[in-house]
Formats: sequence, C-alpha cells, structure tokens
Amino acid sequence: MNHTNWYLLNNTEEIISPSLLIYKDRVIHNIDTMVRMANGPDNLRPHIKTHKTAEIIRLQMDQGIDKFKCATIAEAELLAVCKAPDVLLAMQPVGANMNRFVSLIKKFPDVHFSALTDNIETADLLGDLGTQNRLKLHLYIDLNVGMNRTGIPANDEALNLYKHIADHPSLEIEGLHAYDGHLRNPDPEARKKDCDEAFEKVLSLRDRILQESLPTPKIIAGGSPTFPYHCKRENVIASPGTTLLWDTGYGNLFPEMDFLPAAVLFTRVISKPKAGILCFDLGHKSIAPEMPFPRVDFLSLEHGKQLSQSEEHLVVEYDDLKAEKVGAEHYAIPKHICPTVAKYDELLVVENGNITDHWKVVARSNKITI
Repeated sequence: MNHTNWYLLNNTEEIISPSLLIYKDRVIHNIDTMVRMANGPDNLRPHIKTHKTAEIIRLQMDQGIDKFKCATIAEAELLAVCKAPDVLLAMQPVGANMNRFVSLIKKFPDVHFSALTDNIETADLLGDLGTQNRLKLHLYIDLNVGMNRTGIPANDEALNLYKHIADHPSLEIEGLHAYDGHLRNPDPEARKKDCDEAFEKVLSLRDRILQESLPTPKIIAGGSPTFPYHCKRENVIASPGTTLLWDTGYGNLFPEMDFLPAAVLFTRVISKPKAGILCFDLGHKSIAPEMPFPRVDFLSLEHGKQLSQSEEHLVVEYDDLKAEKVGAEHYAIPKHICPTVAKYDELLVVENGNITDHWKVVARSNKITI
C-alpha cells in the first residue's frame, strides 16, 4: 500500500483532467485505523462532510459504525437513504432548514435524528415545530470550547439551556457537543495538553448536570486533530471527518497519525507559456483555494513552486526546462480535501492501478429531495 508509485494509473487515455481519484484500499485502511484507535466502533461518530458519498458511508457501516455526523440537510438525507440508524445534524438549523429537519424526521421515521442548538430562542422554535407536527425533536447543546465559531461557553448559560430543553414537552435533550478544531499544535503532547484543558470545562458542565439530577448527557467531542485523545476517553464519542480521506494539510501537521492520503487529483500540463513556467488545469474550480500556497503536494513533480491560481489554471515555476511537455500527466494530493471533494460530481475509484467504479458525490448539492 505504501509502495513508491502507489498512485499511478495503468491507463489514462480516457481519464478527464482534472479528476479526483479515490484509492479504495486506503479508505478502508483509514476506517480500520479509526476503529482500532477507538477500541471499536461504538465510540465513533464520523463526519461525512469530507466525502459526501454513499459508498464511503457503507464502508464504515460494514465495520460496525452506526452513528454519523453531518453538516447539511442533504448529507443527513443521504445518511438516511443509506439506512444509517443515528444521524446528528451538526449545524444548528435556522430558517427554512428547521422545517426541512422536521421533514427529514417524518420521511425517515426509522432514523434517530438529532441536531445542535446554542440558544433558548432557537430551541423553542424547534420545540414549536415539534408540537405542531406531534414530534419530539432531539437536541445537543453546542459548546464553544475556544474556537469561537459556534456554540456557547460551558457555564451557567449552557446549564440553563440544558434544563430548558429537558423541561420542554416537545424536545428531548441528548447531550453536549464540543468541537475543538482550533487545536492544531504539531507537537502531539502539547496538542493533548491543549485538548485536555479545553475539555475540562465540558467535564465540569457534565458534573453539574448530574448534580442537578438532569438526564445524563451523551458527549460528542473533537474533530480529526484531537481524535487520538478523545477516542480514548470513557463515555465520550469522537467525531473525526478528514481521517476518511486525509490530506497534506493534516498529514504534514500530524505525521504521527497512521492515516493515509486516499484522494489524489489527476491533472495535466496545459501550457508552457515561458521558460521555467508550467500551467496545470487545477484552478479554483478544481481544488480548495482558501489555503496559502502550496495548495497541493505534487507526487510526480519535484522542484516546482506554485506561483498563482485562477479559475481554471495553476501556474508553477519549474527548474527543469526540458523535462515537461504540454499534456504531461501528474498526480497531486490536496492540502484541504473537504471542500475539494465538493467540487466534483463523482469520484473515480482506483484499485490496483485501474478505475473500477465511479462514486457520485450525492450530497455536494444543498438539496437531494427535501
């Protein structure tokens, strides 16, 4: 699996560039690694935002994973279609998405759906919808443990919200959700220390909840960078996402993790506008453009410096003036895989150097049917 040219295709004549290749054996390796690190599938709730595909969901379910996390109603619907039994919408539903969330529950009554909330007003609006539809909506409280993106601090405000939901006739309090994606120290020991310190507030809140004789909270914690620590905690469910496909952003930061890059961009040189300059068909529309350069790590091109990117083009300075020809084929691992996958309608599945399947990125759209 780790041989030098593991990424090469045997036949590329019919392959469109750019394309996103998925190496199935590596995806399975990553799933197995997640399960092994967590001492089994029971304490796992992987996020599907990275891949958005039914086939990868099913590969995880084949390994006993039955709880999942998602960011959109479309992703939640895809999970339901795949018969995933337990689905958390890890984005507080607001506006039209509140009614869509209720429609999901009604359309797929065999799936246990839950969602996040971080304030009484939104919780009450969801409760009103539950009452109107004769449903009980299941909610987790979203905690802000330092990322300052969503959630509320694990203090009196969170405790009061927990009580409020627990008392509402059309709401069911499930537990606490804490995402700590800001903790990215490349030193594993320092990152563990940061993770433990941030998580102490969650544990303190849990203890206060138990002291109040409220329903015992389930706890969902972390993403990929802190997965090695949360997956070892008792009574905590870890929720990594990027671990399924991996990328060079996390791979370079966290080389100690035993995950393999499983998604590779297939690209071609489309022009040599001047000596020492190559242009690839890897523009903003083909790879996530929000990262600083380099935005990909080339597997098949050495000594290249990425200079600029536009909608269709990636311009690279190259110090070998003769080696590359227009049409030359290359392979590159994205720096950020999650938004890169969302740019493709389908993933080309590679096994033993051959394209064996096409996996549709079903949930790249905002809407499937609901």
